[in-house]
Amino acid sequence: MYYTPKTFNVPALTGISRETIDEHIGLYNGYVKHANLIREKIAAYSHDPDNNAYAMGEMQRRFGFEFGGMRNHEYYFTQFEDGAKPLPSGKLKDLFVTQWGSVEAWHERFLKIALTRGVGWAMLYFDKQTNQLIETWVDEQHLGQLADLNIILALDMWEHSYLRDYPPSRKQEYVNAFFANLNWEVVADRL
Repeated sequence: MYYTPKTFNVPALTGISRETIDEHIGLYNGYVKHANLIREKIAAYSHDPDNNAYAMGEMQRRFGFEFGGMRNHEYYFTQFEDGAKPLPSGKLKDLFVTQWGSVEAWHERFLKIALTRGVGWAMLYFDKQTNQLIETWVDEQHLGQLADLNIILALDMWEHSYLRDYPPSRKQEYVNAFFANLNWEVVADRL
């Protein structure tokens, strides 16, 4: 079964240009394409596993990167669909207040994660087993993803997400634009 690129209804955003979004969606399409190509190659190499063990192992490693890039971007772009909407009352807002004292206190903490040096993702997860939110940094697309947790919010901090609009020294402005355009209803519904 092949993965099919999704289409996203991303309106004009404040502080993130249409050019950046279009280029970024093109990159997402590349992740989908390469995830499919790797699966094809692994299947082909599986007919002679003794002679292709090294190549298959390397492709399995690369598959995690491509698949993570595909899925992380699906979370990312759907967060902008239908325009910015405020955080609704309900479980997500309650968890922010319970765990951090306020939504603003969580936001300040999450901002520090987003400004981690390097390329990767600032992620907010929900742990069903403990009924709590967990935030972390994910290197590249896949290193550090937390097992068995649902992604609630995905903030792409690779330079392709903001470099057309902001130099690296101003990436906090990109993060501010991300939150200004966020459809919190989409995020809250992930719970």
